[in-house]
Amino acid sequence: MKYLHGVTTAMVTPFHKDGSVDLDKVAQLTEFLISKGVQCLYPLGTTGEMLKLSIAERKAIAETVVKTAAGRVTVYIHVGAMTQDEAVELAQHAHQIGADGIGAVTPVFFGVNDREMEAFYIAVANSVPADFPVYLYNIPQCASNDLKAEVAQRIASACSNVVGIKYSYPDFLRTSEYLNINDGSFKVMFGPDRLCLPAMAMGCDGTVSGVSCVYPEPFVALYKAFQDGDLEKARRIQKLAVKYCEALRNGSNMSYFKEALKLRGIDAGYMKAPQLDLTDDEIHDLQQKLAAIDQEASSVLA
Repeated sequence: MKYLHGVTTAMVTPFHKDGSVDLDKVAQLTEFLISKGVQCLYPLGTTGEMLKLSIAERKAIAETVVKTAAGRVTVYIHVGAMTQDEAVELAQHAHQIGADGIGAVTPVFFGVNDREMEAFYIAVANSVPADFPVYLYNIPQCASNDLKAEVAQRIASACSNVVGIKYSYPDFLRTSEYLNINDGSFKVMFGPDRLCLPAMAMGCDGTVSGVSCVYPEPFVALYKAFQDGDLEKARRIQKLAVKYCEALRNGSNMSYFKEALKLRGIDAGYMKAPQLDLTDDEIHDLQQKLAAIDQEASSVLA
């Protein structure tokens, strides 16, 4: 099995102006991220605006990323959906096209109890072969459902291919509980970009980072410094990464990601309604903020 680790980039989804998916730009973004040294790619999650996409669109994007990556980096497809049947269909498709594994967000919007949460994940995990890895994905502030550590433990005990979790809420107490699942062998990837370094210090395998879709360089350098045991350098880079996170609104609005990519020479397309592209004034303000941080980055990352 290939596990998520290091800098796992949550990819944006480029759209044409009419709201259709721009697969050429998906491929170009994939190449850009690989060229910058990220360890893994994670398309079609929250950063990828997954719930705005049809099942056919999601399959086409998954196929494009897997084909373009061509085994050069680990690729996990996010398959969480509004219905269990759709999640299962997407999970099976990800396996069929040669992805390295899948992630699946908890059921969203409609409340579920612990028994329903457990049944959902067991159904998704059992829909693919036992050697195809599955990561749980807990983002309670968006999904309106929270995955408790004891429930995650029951799921992992029932399904040998449930090997880890992406946790996208800044709670280190819960993170420590996840890290103790299966006697510490359960893999934990941390979502909040601003806390990447302390999360890895706790034992997380890395970050699933949306900001790294725009600025992979500081996160790649941060992971390397941590792996090398250079904590002083890692701290400096983490502070730099936080500045990029703040300028990009911490991933709360993907239009900032897409405009910042354009400023870097990577056309990531447009937003899909009801979200809107940035105004000219917002783009100018963003450009000024990023230019100042870029200047600092030239010395920090040297």
